[in-house]
Amino acid sequence: MTLNTPSLVKADHFINGRWTPSRAGKTFEARSPFNRTLLGHVAEGDREDARDAIKAAASGFVALAKLSPWDRARLCNRVAESIEKRRDELATILALEQGKPLATEAYAEVDAAATGFREAGELIKWLEGEYIPVETPGKRAISFRQARGVYAVVTPWNFPINIPVEYLAPCLAAGNAVVWVPAPTTSLCAAKLVECLVDAGVPDGAVNVVFGPGAVVGDEVVSNPGTHGIGFTGSPGTGNIIATRGAGKPMLLELGGNGPVVVLDDADLDRAAEAAAFGSFFNAGQVCAATGRILVTGKNHDALARRIADIASAIRLGDPLALETTMGPLNNAQVFAKVEEHVADGLARGGELIAGGRPGVSGSGLSYQPTVMGRVARDALLNRSETFGPVAPLVVCADAADLLETANASSHGLAASVFTRDLSQAFAFSEKLRAGLVNVNSASCYWELHLPFGGASGKASGLGRLGGKHTLREITDVKTITFDIT
Repeated sequence: MTLNTPSLVKADHFINGRWTPSRAGKTFEARSPFNRTLLGHVAEGDREDARDAIKAAASGFVALAKLSPWDRARLCNRVAESIEKRRDELATILALEQGKPLATEAYAEVDAAATGFREAGELIKWLEGEYIPVETPGKRAISFRQARGVYAVVTPWNFPINIPVEYLAPCLAAGNAVVWVPAPTTSLCAAKLVECLVDAGVPDGAVNVVFGPGAVVGDEVVSNPGTHGIGFTGSPGTGNIIATRGAGKPMLLELGGNGPVVVLDDADLDRAAEAAAFGSFFNAGQVCAATGRILVTGKNHDALARRIADIASAIRLGDPLALETTMGPLNNAQVFAKVEEHVADGLARGGELIAGGRPGVSGSGLSYQPTVMGRVARDALLNRSETFGPVAPLVVCADAADLLETANASSHGLAASVFTRDLSQAFAFSEKLRAGLVNVNSASCYWELHLPFGGASGKASGLGRLGGKHTLREITDVKTITFDIT
């Protein structure tokens, strides 16, 4: 797979170390979400292609097992070096195919991907077991972590370079082979990342990629008995299907959120506005930990809304490749329709449109203005569901108790923020919020690659924890061995 923009690209599956066309010979188009320019053609896989990849991964697992942790760490570092070498190329296809601005977001995502491989390579060296005391005389017991086998990995389109790395890098470091199904709308990004793995000398079959519809190839890899674990980032609805289809397998599921930003009455409003705006508009709001709703009392509602609207007015929509662009288009028509539905519903239920609320300037019609809506009703979709677009909805609450109750009323529980100058209030709210990650006086989407990240129990935001050593623990088995010394 080669890219010489604006030449067309052809991306085949990658199975057992080779670029492989679909068995059925089918392809689909890769197009820019900004202006619908044809970028290339991608192999469209079916269940037979997925089964070929699973079979190849079984051999890849054997090859990885022959490598020591230090060998696999060196492999991960070579992948990172290849990503850095191809930085411009990766960032360009990311901007073209996903739609995020090249200068302000695409390069940062590529850099994070390189960091992800380096960190996995370091952490696997120190994934230690333990010596376990036992009661029986003459017996000894030890435990250690061991790769599970073949992992089915299904990833979304919003961070098509870095989210896959959150699974691929730990799997390679730990010795798991992978069958990866990327989101169809960012297939070229996936193919370019695979080229980095090839450059690094990944063993044949260790990483396999099958392109195509999730309901076909994704379903095959999660349900097939030839895969032994599942990694998925995406919507709760799809996550529930995967949990059913892959029942009995270990799963690491990151399923999105509707992150509340709680602004207490003593908060620094300038700081809260900057963080809420960043969380709402970064990557055009297409972030699982985005600022889904801003909860504030009547005392600060108007002042906070004005500050966020001022920040929104400075955002520049446009061509993702243009250096002046700070927000690109939404990635696909489905998410655009959802944003329009949520905004219309919010207005119909009495919300006040303060900024935006309309499509932006884009040849494809997928650009949407950064939007601020005040006094959003509790029963509005903006408050109850994940919007996944550039909308900052403010919900008025009566007092601190109401802020907490409203924040926890959502079915989601991934990430949240609390803004206050009071340290005791900060800890009290952080402990009581039903979210896996709570950021104090910072954006809801703040995260670093080594921090544990995942949903709260009893919520619809997922299972397990991504991040550094936490991912390595999630994707490996604990094996215990006992033996006699007499």
